[in-house]
Amino acid sequence: MNTLIKNALILDMTERDKSYRGDIKIENGKISDNPLFKADRELDATNMICMPSLINAHTHTSMGLMRNYKDTAPNLMAWLNEIFPIEAKLEPEDIYWASQIALSEMISTGTTAFNDMYFMMDQTCEAVYQAKMRANIGKTLFGSLDNIQERLKPFDEISEKYLSKANGLIKFNVAPHAIYTTPLETYLYARDMILDKGGDLHTHMSETQIEVDNSIKDFGDTPLMYLEKAHALDDIKVVLAHGVYLSDDEVKLCKDKNISVVHNPSSNCKLASGIAPISKFRKSGVNVALGTDGASSNNNLNMMEEMHLAAMLSCVSNLDPIANTPYDIIKMATINGAKALSIDDKVGTIEVGKDADIILIDINKPHLTPLNDPFSAVVYSASGSDVDTVFCKGEMLMHNRKLLTIDVDLAMKQTKKRWEHLLTK
Repeated sequence: MNTLIKNALILDMTERDKSYRGDIKIENGKISDNPLFKADRELDATNMICMPSLINAHTHTSMGLMRNYKDTAPNLMAWLNEIFPIEAKLEPEDIYWASQIALSEMISTGTTAFNDMYFMMDQTCEAVYQAKMRANIGKTLFGSLDNIQERLKPFDEISEKYLSKANGLIKFNVAPHAIYTTPLETYLYARDMILDKGGDLHTHMSETQIEVDNSIKDFGDTPLMYLEKAHALDDIKVVLAHGVYLSDDEVKLCKDKNISVVHNPSSNCKLASGIAPISKFRKSGVNVALGTDGASSNNNLNMMEEMHLAAMLSCVSNLDPIANTPYDIIKMATINGAKALSIDDKVGTIEVGKDADIILIDINKPHLTPLNDPFSAVVYSASGSDVDTVFCKGEMLMHNRKLLTIDVDLAMKQTKKRWEHLLTK
């Protein structure tokens, strides 16, 4: 359905601090400038900010099933030791319904694309397909290469199915978990998989000081340099989640090899991991994106909230309120996220010819009055519940705060049942 968005306050994210009033034509799923354009529907956006939809560049979609569970663990490793035993009991239905809940939350807070790393990816793929969202799904690798071909066989079948079925909205990456769970031989195998079949490498990296210290003790080098010197990163696109404790040499390596780093401020705060030096990354020329991490370490998937916290942490950690401006922060959640997911040719900005991945934010609210700087308003004043309308590739996923592609009441009911069942196992 072709849509005309009329009289919106547009933040197209093509130039610093650029905003203007105008119309957006959505034709056959794309931003159009066709002079003969005919709309099937018109939306009055006089009281709306129109901007690119948000991109969650690192998450574990179905971990929302464990939301608000074992939150008193003192650090990341202690928390993982509580979570791993529950994850070992997960069944396909758990993943499917938890994915439905996660996608409901993402859409309702303005996210249409995400970079996922989890298990039973066929269940997440089906949920994404039904929701008409966009996702990079990770073929998650844990542990050694024992029986690796047998373990990976379902991945290939699932990839082929959804690459064809999802009309370009679902892509696949290879996602070795982290160097403390996954040996070098598996990272090298992951690289070979990518060179053979395509995709990017998505992994956790330097999330905690303990991880870095153990890497130096066990491998004689910091985590990223260890992989680099072993040639595990050669000739492939790499996305690093966290990067809180990357060394100066590793930051330079990220710049030189076009490695994206995904800042996860809420998760890093909640697990007391630290604050990633995103100003240093950005000034060094590293592509910095934003992510929520999983909903069990956040405890939500709200990218509007993630932008707000990223900005606040930047101010206080640098003792500089403009070390990263609101425009810089929004860029991390839009076009930088698109670059991290290798979809920046399709989304991340509002430009003629790109897919219409767009959100409308209702600014007719007390906490957004007067509006003044719209970039500041989005980052410092707005919340996820201000997102009114969401498009992905021109498909309307939410309008007037009503989800159109997911039965959220059913998803909540089923997710509660699955969690209760899981606790009895």
